[in-house]
This record gives sequence, C-alpha cells and structure tokens, in this order.
Amino acid sequence: MNHANNTGATSSSGSGDAANQRRTSRRPKYSKFTQQELPACKPILTPKWVISVFTIIGVIFIPIGVASLLASRDVVEVVDRYDNACLPSNATNKDAKIAYIQNRDTDKNCTRTITITKDMNQPIYVYYQLDNFYQNHRRYVKSRNDQQLRDKSKANETDYCDPEKTTADGKPIVPCGLIAWSLFNDTYSFARGSENITVNRKHISWKSDRDHKFGSDVFPSNFQNGTLIGGKTLDPNVSLSQQEDLIVWMRTAALPTFRKLWGKIEKDLKANDVITINLENNYNTYEFNGKKKLVLSTASWLGGKNDFLGLAYLSVGGLCFFLALLFTLLYLIKPRKLGDPSYLSWNRNPAGR
Repeated sequence: MNHANNTGATSSSGSGDAANQRRTSRRPKYSKFTQQELPACKPILTPKWVISVFTIIGVIFIPIGVASLLASRDVVEVVDRYDNACLPSNATNKDAKIAYIQNRDTDKNCTRTITITKDMNQPIYVYYQLDNFYQNHRRYVKSRNDQQLRDKSKANETDYCDPEKTTADGKPIVPCGLIAWSLFNDTYSFARGSENITVNRKHISWKSDRDHKFGSDVFPSNFQNGTLIGGKTLDPNVSLSQQEDLIVWMRTAALPTFRKLWGKIEKDLKANDVITINLENNYNTYEFNGKKKLVLSTASWLGGKNDFLGLAYLSVGGLCFFLALLFTLLYLIKPRKLGDPSYLSWNRNPAGR
C-alpha cells in the first residue's frame, strides 16, 4: 500500500516537472522589445502639464480662427437662383417644367438683373451652383474611362462607361460615360449698363488635369449623337485638354450641393452696380427637383466664403480655454496628491519584475 502511494507521488511529481518544463520551453526569450520596455516617451499627465497643453492650444487656435473668420467675411458674394424664374408662366408643375426644358425648339433665353452689394475687386469668379445633384453616386462616378480620355490609341476603350458606351450603330463615344454625357450647358453673358463685361474662360481647370488626365491629341467623336441629349455638346475640332468646361465638370463633387468655376471677370465692380445677365436655361434640374444658382464671388488668401473653418478653430480654442480654467479651479479648490511615478511599470528595473 505504501509502495503504491510512493509510486503515485513519484508519478505526480514527474508529470508536474514535465509540465513545468513545457511551460518554460514555451515562454518567449526575454527582450525589451517583446516586453515593450524599449525607451519611449510616456508622459505623466500631471495637472500642471494638462492645463499648460490646453492653454497653449487655445492661444494658438483662437487667433487662427479669428483670422480665418475675418478673411471669410471680407469675401463679397452675390448669389442668384434662376431655375424657377426662367420658366414660362404656364410651367407650373413638374411635368410642364420637364417638357419645356426637353423641347429643343423652345427659346431658353432669360434675362436677370443683380445688384452688387459691396465693392468687388478683380478677379471676380463666376460659378454655377447645383443643389440636390449627387455626383458622388457610385455608378455615376464609375461611368468614365480615364485611359480613353488620356490616350488617342485607347479611343475604343469604353469599359465602365455604361450606359453611354457606344452609339446605336456600335461606334465608341469619346468621351464616354454618364459624367461627360451630363455636362452642364447653361451659358451666361454679363453687361453693366451699355458696357459688356468680358468673362475669361481660360485656365478655369486644374493645370494637372489639363496636362496629365486629358490628352492633347484626343478629340470628341460621336458625342451627344443619341436621341436623348444629356448636356452640352463638344466641338469635335478641339482636343479634350482644351475643353475646360468638360475638365471642370469631370472632377466630381463629394456633396450634393456644389459649385463649379465657369469663368473669371477681370474687372472691378462697384457697390450698387446693376449687372444684367443674359443666360440660356438649358440644363435639366427639374427632373430631380434640383436648383440652379449663379454666383459671383471674390476670394481671400483662404479662398472663397466659408465661415466653417474659422468657427471650428474658435470652438476648439474656446473649449480648450474652458477646460484649462476648469482644471485650474479643480486643482486649486480640491487638489489630489500625485502618486509616486517610480512604481509605474516602465520605471521599474526589469530584473525585479
């Protein structure tokens, strides 16, 4: 009996030693890398340190916010919505509006007047603005072929261009795809009294797009030749790299309300000037309940009119100042004793772990 017990004890001891050996063999070799003990910046968030950081952020962000807001407020902007104003009086419902805009034989000319509210120094940028137009729709964004736009030898490449790939008789469309097919086609001309105002239509697109994305030897062919015309027609004798309206339009917008540059007025406009606009209301936004607006705008060192950036900086800077004040009061009214940082794991001696 005793012999059996001794034998069992010996077996248990042996199996325990074997298990310990297996655990030891599976234990990774100690190194500072595997134990995450390499030298690193591990700041201790003391009250003074936190208050200082919030104060510094507030001191930096608030002046930037003020400067951004003042720059945005210096921008002069005149906006005129004309989609409903340029309809005949009998186009009172959606069907009548669509029938009017799709009738190619109907005169689409329209005259609008706007009054300049403040002095506008050149250059004055002319934009068209579309609302409720989802250029960021997945199928719309994919409906193009960049190789075809760049390279003359790829004219027959119409992959991804559905449903505007080829004509009814199978000829490839250049440029193909829904984006090009739906090119904006309203036109504008401006006058101040009896003086015509010239609009510069050159260099309204990105230079990188003209030089690298649209070929100088690629010309439109079979474009807008179908029964359903989507938008503007293109001159077949002008290369795509010079069709700047198309280049601007092909850079799709991320939001359903967007502006695109149409031209630049290189002449100063004075406050209370009355500008007469003769436009052609060709583009169909009535089918999707969209809106069309004409925008005249100056620019600052920060760009166009946009209060969001300045307000964002002011909000973050003000919040940081508030938190700095709050933590200062808490620190003075109800301070807490800071623990000994020598007990932190990264401050211990690895040999004593």
